[in-house]
Amino acid sequence: MPQKKVQYFDVKKHIIKLIMKNGGWVNTHAHIDRAYTLTPQNFKLYQSPLSVKWGLVDEIKRNSTVSDVYDRMAQAVENMLQQGVTALGTFIDVDEVIGDKAIKAADRIREKYKKDIRIKFINQVLKGVLDKKAREWFDIGAEFVDIIGGLPGKDKGREDEHLDVLLTTAKRMKKMAHVHVDQQNLVIEKETELLVKKTVEHGMQGKVVGIHGISVAVHPKEYRKKLYKSMKDARVMMICCPTAWIDSKRSEDLVPTHNAITPVDEMVPAGITIALGVDNICDIYLPHIDGDMWTELRLMMAATRFFEIKQLVNIASVNGRKVLGL
Repeated sequence: MPQKKVQYFDVKKHIIKLIMKNGGWVNTHAHIDRAYTLTPQNFKLYQSPLSVKWGLVDEIKRNSTVSDVYDRMAQAVENMLQQGVTALGTFIDVDEVIGDKAIKAADRIREKYKKDIRIKFINQVLKGVLDKKAREWFDIGAEFVDIIGGLPGKDKGREDEHLDVLLTTAKRMKKMAHVHVDQQNLVIEKETELLVKKTVEHGMQGKVVGIHGISVAVHPKEYRKKLYKSMKDARVMMICCPTAWIDSKRSEDLVPTHNAITPVDEMVPAGITIALGVDNICDIYLPHIDGDMWTELRLMMAATRFFEIKQLVNIASVNGRKVLGL
């Protein structure tokens, strides 16, 4: 006699069904120009510190043709389409090493998939924005992309100047800004606080999005509460890429118990708009990420113990469109 099938609440099917009714998945953060560049030879580089990896990808960029970049981007977009992703925000490298190869590839991608998915391109600034050569390429990238991208940590010690360049440019061009902040799960990081301050200073309320915000969770509760209020007042949004930093190395710092992930469970009740991203896909930064949206949402739920279904659906869909300016 065949065994009777057990009926249960399949939360995955339920949430994905609601996301599709809500307009489909939105992946707000990726680096698809570097997707699928992992090899047996460069896999060992994964263990390198983030600041070292920023330079290690130069060889890949230098040796890539426009066609190579296009093929990687196309494969990543096809991956998104198969999952029901309807909008995508992706950084592309624009600097003295890769030149305009990613721009040319992105232009082709935009044309090919214009009927299938909304894509917003953002310029990655792995060389910073303050060095003369880096600034030249930043200006070139800013003209092409839809959203201005930032990485204050690359201009370490001059993060405020970095943000001034980003936000002055974004405001002049009437574009949003997406900025990597507080990525390394360290108590010395307070980049989100600086980002909020600069957002207000430049009159960019509602136009600025932080990416990651991992280190927010290492600070005392009173600091976090104050930061959340300032984020809400400045309408600074945040993108959570759950798998990206869950592998953060242990530390001897004495900080509040937390997982290495955006504190979504605190930010959402505080009135901050949170969206979902996958970050890097199968490269030396994150060889274990395959770009699966449900994997990211599931990990976010578990790592933050956040199970408000309506909010989860919004994070994966409508919030993403807001973060991308759609």
